[in-house]
Amino acid sequence: MSQREGFTGGFLAGVVVGGLVGGLIGALVAGQRDNDDKEAEQSLLNSSPREAKPIKSRKRQLRAEESIEIARRSLEDKIAQLNTAIDDVRQQLGTVNGNPDSVDLERSREP
Repeated sequence: MSQREGFTGGFLAGVVVGGLVGGLIGALVAGQRDNDDKEAEQSLLNSSPREAKPIKSRKRQLRAEESIEIARRSLEDKIAQLNTAIDDVRQQLGTVNGNPDSVDLERSREP
């Protein structure tokens, strides 16, 4: 019975201490983010419209778009290769089974 009482007391103490520590860390992080937001807002207000979007960020965005396009093309090429390989395997399996034309005829008859 004493173990249960000790467990309950320890559990409640852990909840309270954990809540306090978590709340303190959350308040510190939120305060830091708020300061960062204020600094960013202040720098945007003080800068001219031309400086609002630096050239580096534009270049970075263009590079990101180019890399996405390259990745898309690469994936399309790989898909085409896989489709070719699948077609080759289907042809080989059709000739192994003995009658490649019957497989095509059966598929064309299906609704």
